[in-house]
Amino acid sequence: MTSPIPVTESATEAGASAAPQGRPAIVDCGWGRLLFGPTFADPAALVDAMREEAPGRRDIAFYISDPHVVLAGAPHELFLDPSHTFRLDLGATAASDRETHNFTIRPVTGSADAEALDRIYGARGMVTIPPHEIDRLADDPAVEILVAESTATGAILGTVMGVDHVRAFGDPEAGSSLWCLAVDPQATLPGVGVALVEALADLFRQRSTRFMDLSVIHDNAEAIALYEKLGFERVPYFTLKRKNSFNEKLFAGPLPEAGLNPYARLIVDEARRRGIDAEITDAEGGFFRLSFGGRAVHCRESLSELTSAVAMSICDDKAVTRRVVEKAGVVVPKQIEGDDPERLEAFLAEHGALVVKPARGEQGRGISVGVETPEALEAAIGMAKAVCDRVIVESCASGEDLRLIVIGYRLVAAAVRRPPRVFGDGNRTIRDLIERQSRRREAATAGESSIPVDGETERCLARAGLSLDDVPDEGVEVVVRGTANLHTGGTIHDVTDIVHPVLVDAAIKAARAIQIPVVGIDFIITAPDKPEYVFIEANERPGLANHEPQPTAERFVDLLFPQTMPAAARLAGRAARS
Repeated sequence: MTSPIPVTESATEAGASAAPQGRPAIVDCGWGRLLFGPTFADPAALVDAMREEAPGRRDIAFYISDPHVVLAGAPHELFLDPSHTFRLDLGATAASDRETHNFTIRPVTGSADAEALDRIYGARGMVTIPPHEIDRLADDPAVEILVAESTATGAILGTVMGVDHVRAFGDPEAGSSLWCLAVDPQATLPGVGVALVEALADLFRQRSTRFMDLSVIHDNAEAIALYEKLGFERVPYFTLKRKNSFNEKLFAGPLPEAGLNPYARLIVDEARRRGIDAEITDAEGGFFRLSFGGRAVHCRESLSELTSAVAMSICDDKAVTRRVVEKAGVVVPKQIEGDDPERLEAFLAEHGALVVKPARGEQGRGISVGVETPEALEAAIGMAKAVCDRVIVESCASGEDLRLIVIGYRLVAAAVRRPPRVFGDGNRTIRDLIERQSRRREAATAGESSIPVDGETERCLARAGLSLDDVPDEGVEVVVRGTANLHTGGTIHDVTDIVHPVLVDAAIKAARAIQIPVVGIDFIITAPDKPEYVFIEANERPGLANHEPQPTAERFVDLLFPQTMPAAARLAGRAARS
């Protein structure tokens, strides 16, 4: 992903000459404005324009001839963006002849695209564009928005935005710039980002544009290596941005200790944004202490001192969890212990398909879904016992896996979790496809997610009549595991806006029965907008980072330090409870 774009040392060198009639050149991109620095009469005029940044937007001033002079006029409001600018000489590089498989590149159009862009930007931690703005941008001759669309499903896999400097302000150097390149973190097809960059470059070449610039954060070595491979070269241009909450990570400096996983970092970043002190007590384990106004709370990711040891104990034992929530009126599956062969045989005959899981465990380890034969049941119990001596066996409910995040006994996020799958290319075996997909998932989740190749994977494939050494045809989708846990390669899809009230009510009942203030409740459902469900388990330390752009970290910090909430949010919360 790239962050917005360039900034230069001189107007002539950068190709950003004064706008016609001396008017400042400003392009409204929906997420914020691009201000072409050399088109402003003086630094004070640029500072005044930057002060007009709208709430929730992200303005960028670039091609600045003297950034130190501009900063001297507003040192507490502006900062120098710590990004490098790269330039692709469109005249010296050839048009792309790369063939894309399983997706096509086209211009953005319609409300469905707008919603997809909003989702992808949010998932990537970028400022989103209001959906109603997409039509305006599509009609703006200076702005180009391209999307990558899956030929199999029609889903939008990624997007890129570009600005034509000639059309924007009559640039005599005939330049252009690329920014907001974003690929859906759940996308399983390779090469989407590269294809979007090359497609935008080809579009600008057709207009006889001389160059295309982009900006990338200085320590993003992977992205820089990719751009250099595509022919981009670094150029000494500079960018200025406002000191707002969205940009805070760029000017506030690094954490006292690096190495936090994404689940802990999300919370720590939100706390620091509010002025709450964060002491990292054990980075490897995800432990930190938050302090504000004489109050301190020790946390491990989303597990805090507000969760009692009793609540943790209930969640830790899946058999106990089931009994507790069943008493509260929550629908639960049939369940037995996995230690009586005769009873297990009768249970399998009664239900046809079973779920086998360790009584204690997390991250999907040792769980087998859809066990249908005595031999498979025996193997599944052995795999579960490798995690915990006690094994429980449940009736297998068919449907989708739903995770609901409940904080302070209110729903904050809901997402369908889907089992990992790969797409055939007609050349590679399923084993090779899994290994490639695992590498992408590990890169996208900082090593938190990968697809194991084990007995559960082999059993899942066997149910579809496949093996690890089979070569699926191009475009064929192959589900490779029965469980949807994110740590074993599953993907997550937000459904907060459509989740049925019955599901919400059941999740809150379960949380209240356990008396746990922060919890992830798992159901098997027919559909997120239908009332049918079966309770699966409760997670006392849910991964809040998996549910962006829903405000999970914000609500977690609200729970710990309500005095740091904006006044309007506090009043809204009181009204909702009254």
